[in-house]
Order: sequence, then C-alpha cells, then structure tokens
Amino acid sequence: MDSHIADAISRPDLVRLDDGLVCLRFESMKVVSALAAVEHLLETGVVRPGDTLLDSSSGIYAYALALACHRYGMRCHIVGSTTVDDTLRAQLAVLGAHLEQMAPSVSLKLDQSRRVARIHEILRDNPGYHWMRQYHDAIHYLGYRAVADRIADELGDGPLTLVGGVGSGASTGALATYLRGRLPEVALVGVQPFGSVTFGSQHVSDPDIIIAGIGSSIPFDNVDHTLYDTLHWVGFTAALAGSIALLREHAVFAGLSTGAAYLTAHWEHDPARTTVFIAADTGHRYVESVFARFREAPAVESLAPVEVSTVDELRLPWSRMRWGRAGGPG
Repeated sequence: MDSHIADAISRPDLVRLDDGLVCLRFESMKVVSALAAVEHLLETGVVRPGDTLLDSSSGIYAYALALACHRYGMRCHIVGSTTVDDTLRAQLAVLGAHLEQMAPSVSLKLDQSRRVARIHEILRDNPGYHWMRQYHDAIHYLGYRAVADRIADELGDGPLTLVGGVGSGASTGALATYLRGRLPEVALVGVQPFGSVTFGSQHVSDPDIIIAGIGSSIPFDNVDHTLYDTLHWVGFTAALAGSIALLREHAVFAGLSTGAAYLTAHWEHDPARTTVFIAADTGHRYVESVFARFREAPAVESLAPVEVSTVDELRLPWSRMRWGRAGGPG
C-alpha cells in the first residue's frame, strides 16, 4: 500500500494497443521525476525538510513538484507560465504551493525568458531557496530508471523503439539511456512541435497552436541530442488527429503531446519490433482545444510526414528526419 498519492501517480500503466504497439500511460509523468529528484536531494543533504524548492513551469512540472514537496515536507515556489489554467491554480493553492504566474505575453519565448529572469530575482532575495532546474539538472533522469526496468521486464529483450515528446529531455533521454543498458537494440524517436529551438525548427511557426511541453524557446541542458535516432515535428492538425484516433480506437484519453507521439509511433511501428510511446498526461485540460473539435480531425491513415534531410526543409503539418544520434542543430 502506498503512503502518499504521489507514489501511486508516479507509476505508469503499460497498455498493449495493437500487436507490438504499447502505450506507456502516465497520469502526470513528471511526478516520477520530481519525487526521485527531491528524495535524492534530501538523502545527499543538499536540502532539508522545510526548505523551499523553486522552479519555473508551464504546468505539469508545477503539479509534480508541489506533490513531491507535500510528500517530503518541503515548501514549493513556482514561477508559472501564462498557460497555467484555473484547475492547476486551485490544486497548487490547496497543496500549499506558492504560484507566481506570468502575465500574458506576445510569445512563449518571452514568457519563458521572463520566468527565468524572475527565478534569478527570487534567488537573489532568498539565497536559501533551492532551484530545481528541471530543464538543466540531470538529477531529473533518476526517477525513470524504475520505469525503464519495468518496460524491460515486461516486454522482454527483443528490439524496441521508444517514441516520446522531447520537452526537457529527461523522460526520453533517461528511458533510452537506461533501456540501452539492458536491451540489445533500442531506437529513440523524438517528437517536437514546430517553433522549438531544441532541434532547430524555430523558423517554422504553427498558426494553430503550439503543443505545450514538448518543445522549447531556449536551449535545455538535459537534452542529449546524440541519443536520438529519428525526429518528427508534428503540428496541431496532425497531433489532433492522433489524439482523437487514440481515444476513438483504443479508449485512451490523453493530452495533445500524446496524440503527436501516437501518430509518430503508428508511422514508425515495425512489426519486427516493439514500439512504446509515452502518454505524458490525461486529456482533461485539452477538452475544449482538442476533443471538442473531434469532427475536424483528419484520419490518421490520410496523413504522412514529409521526409527531410535538413531542418531547412521542415514543413507543416508533419515532418520526419533521420537524426542519426548527431549533435545539436547549428
């Protein structure tokens, strides 16, 4: 029996959808990362119970860190994106986390830069606070070791393809690293939105919506580009198709980034390999922006990525490139 709800939330479900296609479904993925990071900081004496943990977040990590702080008796201070919604604001408040939310800005890049600037101001005035640095500190890899072990234990030792949104780099990077330590052949396929600097798509903007959480307007140290074999850039329309198809065909209600990952996994799947795609969160915050628009979603079978050899060739709504474990763009 678990002693805290965060422990239960941190364990994902493995769901076989089709022959060789598996969904790694989290209720809220970053809880596993935040729990392990806070536990490690306490065990190594970097922080003590009652200290304040600080970070910037667009949503999911804020909830994860608030739960980890509740679990271990820490204080939590979040500098939140303008995209933090009413539901999350209420959850953070009741959990005792302090949220400073950025006012609306003209771009997510400006929003992200302002959050980082505010973090530095808070640290200047409160030097005893500990900045979690979810985008840059490799401590956020630790929680995924148990998840990788479970995947390897349940799926056996055959060839495996892992598909997931890149985001901070921790989930896909950690899972691929740990899995490659146990299995003979693991391919990593990263999913990005257009407009993200992480793999060089900042020159292509999506006119509909930016898929939150899987891209970035600033470089992240936790992204190891040399881990990725293939990259897919997925726009809103294509991700919408993936989200609706996943719910309609497999009854999995998950977020927009999961729709992009499912679409990618569906394309990449080789019957000779097991393909695992990451479902990072549930679909509740996407009811109006995605699921209420289900009649607009094209059929997954009608879509195919544009194959490109350089990032200069990227095109909406969906592009694919063999990355070949190369370094970062530019």
